Amino acid sequence: MLARLIQFSLTQRLLILVISLGVLLLGASRLMNIPIDAFPDISPTQVKVIIKAPGLTPEEVENRVTWPVEVELLGIPQQQTLRSLAKYGLTDITIDFKDGTDIYWARQQIAERLAAVWDALPEDVSGGIAPMSTPLGELFMFTLDGPYSLEEKRHILDWTIRPVLRGVAGVADVNALGGHVETFQVSPNPSAMQQLGVDYQTLEQALIDNNRSDGAGRLDTGEETFLVNTGGRIHNLQQLQDLVVLEREGNGIRLSEIADVSLGSLTRYGAVTDSGKGEAVQALVVALRGANASEVIAGVQQALATLESALPENLEIRTFYDRSDLVKRAVSTVSTALLFAVFLVLVLLGLFLGNARAALAVAISLPMAAMVTFILMAQFDMSANLMSLGGLAIAIGMLVDASVVVVENSVARLASAPKGLPKLHILFRAVREVAGPVVSGTLIILLVFAPLMTLGGLEGKLFIPVALTIVFALAGSLVLSLTLIPVVCSWLISSESAKTPAWVEALQRGYRKGLMRVLIRPQFILVPTAFALVLALFAYTQVGKSFMPEMDEGDLVLQIEKIPTISLAASQAIDNLVTGALVDQIPEIERAIARSGADDLGMDPMSLNETDIFLQLAPRSQWQLESKDALKDRIRTMMLDFPGINYAFTQPIDMRVSEMIIGSRGDVAVQIFGPELDVLQQLALQVGEILTPLQGGDDVVVQQSEGLHYLRLQPNQQEIGRRGLSLQQVQRQLRAALDGLQVGEIQRDGEQTGIRSPLVIRYEKPEDWRSLLASQSLPDALGHPVSLAQLVSIEQSQGPVLIQREAGQRFGRVDVYVGQRALVDYVTEAQQVVEQQLDLPQGYYLQWGGEFENQQRASERLALMIPVAIALVFLVLFSTFGRVSEALLVLANIPLALIGGILALWASGTYLSIPASVGFIALLGVAVMNGVVLVDQFKQLQAQGASGLDVIVEGAVRRLRPVLMTATTGAFGLLPLLFATGSGSEIQKPLAIVVTGGLVSSTLLTLFLVPLLYRKFIYKAQLAHKHSLKTEIAS
Repeated sequence: MLARLIQFSLTQRLLILVISLGVLLLGASRLMNIPIDAFPDISPTQVKVIIKAPGLTPEEVENRVTWPVEVELLGIPQQQTLRSLAKYGLTDITIDFKDGTDIYWARQQIAERLAAVWDALPEDVSGGIAPMSTPLGELFMFTLDGPYSLEEKRHILDWTIRPVLRGVAGVADVNALGGHVETFQVSPNPSAMQQLGVDYQTLEQALIDNNRSDGAGRLDTGEETFLVNTGGRIHNLQQLQDLVVLEREGNGIRLSEIADVSLGSLTRYGAVTDSGKGEAVQALVVALRGANASEVIAGVQQALATLESALPENLEIRTFYDRSDLVKRAVSTVSTALLFAVFLVLVLLGLFLGNARAALAVAISLPMAAMVTFILMAQFDMSANLMSLGGLAIAIGMLVDASVVVVENSVARLASAPKGLPKLHILFRAVREVAGPVVSGTLIILLVFAPLMTLGGLEGKLFIPVALTIVFALAGSLVLSLTLIPVVCSWLISSESAKTPAWVEALQRGYRKGLMRVLIRPQFILVPTAFALVLALFAYTQVGKSFMPEMDEGDLVLQIEKIPTISLAASQAIDNLVTGALVDQIPEIERAIARSGADDLGMDPMSLNETDIFLQLAPRSQWQLESKDALKDRIRTMMLDFPGINYAFTQPIDMRVSEMIIGSRGDVAVQIFGPELDVLQQLALQVGEILTPLQGGDDVVVQQSEGLHYLRLQPNQQEIGRRGLSLQQVQRQLRAALDGLQVGEIQRDGEQTGIRSPLVIRYEKPEDWRSLLASQSLPDALGHPVSLAQLVSIEQSQGPVLIQREAGQRFGRVDVYVGQRALVDYVTEAQQVVEQQLDLPQGYYLQWGGEFENQQRASERLALMIPVAIALVFLVLFSTFGRVSEALLVLANIPLALIGGILALWASGTYLSIPASVGFIALLGVAVMNGVVLVDQFKQLQAQGASGLDVIVEGAVRRLRPVLMTATTGAFGLLPLLFATGSGSEIQKPLAIVVTGGLVSSTLLTLFLVPLLYRKFIYKAQLAHKHSLKTEIAS
């Protein structure tokens, strides 16, 4: 079959060329249209339910909203985890489904169950299923700057900018933060209402009943039709003031007589400050699940540019987070490394092959294999990102392996062929000779990458694109090496140009002498090999283990936490001081935008005491500090000026990935499950005290779930009933005094269609809690005012700030940010120390979560699948050579390759992570392929009648050049990644270290140890077997 394919290619050269040009053009077309992102889509099938319950405490939210919804959702099929968070006035429920679950099916299932339970929830709840985005959907953030009030900026954002951005393809929503949402506010005057005999219910009903427009129907008059519309909607303050609330003795009582009517603002649950300059208005663009990040951001930027002429004068849109910057840097890092690797590989090919034509013949496989890869990536809906392009960069050195063997053998055969033989005949024989080992070697490399495709969870979503890209590229290079490359050789290579370079011949002579010495005295290679093996075993015990190296996103987020009882104004004042100090004292920070409290959509429901500060950093060329770690140390020193504030560092994507995995932002989350909130808080504090002294824990943050001030009001049911009142009236009165009651919406005159402002009833807010009841009164059944102090009693206490739940159980949490130590090593020690020192009450238990779980899960899966892959490789080798001994000899190259990889990790101080494991997998394939090339050459020489040491020495010398070319192109192809410094290089560097170190040890030991072992255990055994057969025949 292979021979027919080679024969067809050489006889139909023009057809092969046309097909190749078609592949090249199609691949270029796919490359131009392929989605570009920083990462592959790593989010699980996740649905968020956000329900707002104004005025309810965390315990009330848990009991009346969270728990009923959880019970309804727990039975959904394919559900993996269910987490919830209950805070003041809001619950956030997150449901993760198993990988592969259709997101639309999942949302439909939740929508049906939510509809079933909705009527059982409090009547004034709002919300539902959150926009169909992912935890990594926050792509673009900006503030509005200019000489305008916070109300004006927020109005422009809500009604001018947001509708336009919502229309951009791929945008799920635009989250608005900060500023004031303007309202039409009605503040009743209790004494005036009492004097005129107007009660609260009458006022509320009048506002509801007299602020509406309606269609009455259609009236036919002759041959014409009129549409009848009742226009009664309020459009301005004057109309609202003139509204007649009640008719008394023929006189209408207007709203202005019993209440102050003015423009106000909704109660806020969060705020934004900018670099110590005061409050700001911020917008956050959230992308749809599966959207092309680069295209979405480009569309948003274009929409904002179009909007400039429609915005007020001197209003500036200032961007402080743009995901496309990271995408460009990450893709640029890998792309630059890719191009530099191609250049190095071409130089090496020219040096080894001795002429530009032969090097060009091999080099053609690089762009062609890349185009095949892009075609297949588009077919499988893959994006060009750090991982997929990284896989292509890894494969660069291996892409030319098959072509190197084909071209090198073609050059050798043309140089040694008798004159008069047709070139195509020589090329056919040359390619056919190596077709078997080339196919076997490539198939083996494909098999060793198969275990990566079995990974699940986050690790699978990160590294399956790497494996797929490598498989696509290698499969394409294999087909090209047997089709296009022989055709190109027939045009570019001639017998006159087919000469071995002088330096390669000198290298072959030196290698011949060295190999002869090793064959005569095996201890020259066996002793160093044994020493390297022992050293590698020792190094393995010293290498730390982690899931993924931390990628420098170029941005930094400072998370700060104040006391739980702090007000929004006080929290905002502290944020203003901190952001001002950051910008003033640290030149590396250009802007510091702090966001405290919850956002409008509720997708990131922080408490008033929690703040995320996005630090916009200056270009690295302007830094005075050496590194980002030095910057963090400088910030830690500055934060000493703000005692009592807990803080930690993270990055925009990193914190969302952590939230996605474990529901928190730390590297490690210790969850303590149990029924009582106060016990959970005490246990969390104990765990925090135990973990703080451990080495590697940069920041240990105990989640403050207790300590909020509560005013618990106990109603006097008898007095309320005696006065002819109801408990609901009391509750609504208090709600109107504190948060305000929304009773409708007002569309202003002259405003564009759709713009509305809430209509709110709000009493004068008391100055402090002591005057809360005394300042409020209700008219009883006889119209006499009754102070709320007569109807309810008040008690001050402490209560929960938030309540976290998972799988229907409460838990407390401790977040640990690990630095300067391998994550797995830290967790191992932390688990031992906590188990020894923490005494858990009955009914309480611990659960550890974090990226280390992904590392452990991936290690367990690879430990199972790699032996399976090696077994499959053995079957391929056995089918290729037909002997178990020869297959086992080739497999013996695997530990030889691992030696260099482990030593390289140890010497460089790099942790054994998943990228490093991918490097070891790549090493297995290259090492086995080199063994296949050597052993196949030995067998060919034996078949040609060679005997004695000639079989071993000549075979090894003949294959010296392709083996060295394979190793050096693989190592030099990864050198750019080894020395890269841009965003994303942290992920690829461990892989490059492993492969480079492993190729050095594998190549050196393969060239000397494999011939020695072949002679010792296979060749001599074959001679002994032949001798015994002759003896039997003679006897």
